[in-house]
Amino acid sequence: MPIITISRGSASGGRSLAEGLAERLGYALVSREDIIREASGSGVAENELQEALLKPVRFWDRFGHERRRYLAFVQQAICERAKDDCLIYHGNAGHILLHGIAHVLCVRLIAPLAYRVAVVMERRGMTEAEAFGYIDDLDRQRRDWTRFLYGVDWLDPSLYDMTISLQTLTVDGAADLVAAAARRAEFQPTPESRTAMANLLVASRVRAALAAHPTTASADVDVRADGGLVHLRGKVRPASLINPILQVARGVPGVQDIDREDLEAPDFTV
Repeated sequence: MPIITISRGSASGGRSLAEGLAERLGYALVSREDIIREASGSGVAENELQEALLKPVRFWDRFGHERRRYLAFVQQAICERAKDDCLIYHGNAGHILLHGIAHVLCVRLIAPLAYRVAVVMERRGMTEAEAFGYIDDLDRQRRDWTRFLYGVDWLDPSLYDMTISLQTLTVDGAADLVAAAARRAEFQPTPESRTAMANLLVASRVRAALAAHPTTASADVDVRADGGLVHLRGKVRPASLINPILQVARGVPGVQDIDREDLEAPDFTV
């Protein structure tokens, strides 16, 4: 069975849709909060990760290496959950972090603004004007974040397999549609898609291990896995970081060999 990711604006019914799907399909349900909690096991405090996802983009202009670290921890946590399929994730950029896996069904949920405003007013005790401003701020922040972190526009329809509007449909009706799509042959795992998921998992583990180690945390290394072979690429300074990077990568579960041909540093010799 596939993995389902749900992307939505704030107060758009995403949690309700995810819960309805979990009941229909018997899938595990994972939220952004769950992933942050699990990612915090990499050595970053849970409240620090939570705060990092809410800070304005301009803050991170000065801390590029910290941004990479947080993303590495979050992606590994999602991949660890997704490796066994039958998962519904509603939260930040799941469809982007699992990009390239054919058995991921990417859903975007849209709710009328009036619906969203009413939800925010009830949940937060805001006036109508305050709720409008709150939603506008969060939507702009989310769009800025996805552009900054992943280089894409989260409103781009090409990122999704399904876009569902609650203008006419109820959340139950939306859940029926997504559940029907999830049962289609096109979204079932294949040997090729399972291999792609296994490779993404190993690569995410290596990225997270490098980000967690105090010596290699600041290294900007591109990681790709192909079976047990891990390809490392990037320009590393100082050259003394090369050996620690290789040692950390070799110690990651699932890594059988390292290709470091494209990992460069001045005056480095093996």
